[in-house]
Order: sequence, then structure tokens, then C-alpha cells
Amino acid sequence: MSDPIEVAFVCVQNAGRSQMATAFAERERERRGLEDDVVIHTGGTHPADHVHGVVVEAMAEDGIDLSDRTPRAVDTETLDGCDYVATMGCSTLELDADVDVRDWALDDPGGQPMERVREIRAEVESNVRALFDEIETDLA
Repeated sequence: MSDPIEVAFVCVQNAGRSQMATAFAERERERRGLEDDVVIHTGGTHPADHVHGVVVEAMAEDGIDLSDRTPRAVDTETLDGCDYVATMGCSTLELDADVDVRDWALDDPGGQPMERVREIRAEVESNVRALFDEIETDLA
């Protein structure tokens, strides 16, 4: 068996977009039966104390419970070991050249009205699905 593909979802606070992306990635990994093939990391460069309440609420509408998640820091060593790193539009990471870094350029859902948070949630989910389509191609 080859090494698993490692992906990371990163933003400044790890309190909104990257938490959404991580949750959708965990769901995609399970739906596609890739639990042994994909490792998921998440974190922030300056983590907040808690996940944005509006994000917890929006994700609950989609059947995902983020109420027990806590933002955490992510280190460069972890990110350098990843195959894919998705930043959320708020990072200037400088990583090893072998890491495929993508900036998804998403608005921060913190402080946004629920309708906008739902739009951001849909963008995040779409991006995660597209990334997993690529990962499945890589694994084939």
C-alpha cells in the first residue's frame, strides 16, 4: 500500500471556512471509502477561541455538527508534508515546492448574515468535492 494522500485546510482563525472544509472533506472521504487513503489536517495561523456560532448553525443545517470542534494552530512542518493545501483566501503560506497550494479566495463567514454563510458553505462544499475528484484520479 502506498502512503496516504495528505490534505490540509488552512485559514487564519480556523474558526469558519477551514472548519467547514474539514467537515466536508471528512464526509467526502467516508462517502468515497477513502478512509485509509486520505489524511485530513486543519488549522489556523492565529487560531480563535471557538468556531464561529453562525458556522456551527449553518453546518448543522447540513447535518454536520461542529459544536465540539476547537480551532487549533497548524505548523509549517505538517503543511510541508501534505500533497494538497487549501487556503481560504487569507494566507500567504510559503511551503515546500512539492505541495500543491490552492487559495480558494472565500469570504470569512464570521459576522456575516446567515444567507451569506450558506453561500460560503456551498462554495466550500463544491471546492472540497472537486478536490476529492482529483484525489480519486490520483489514486486510480
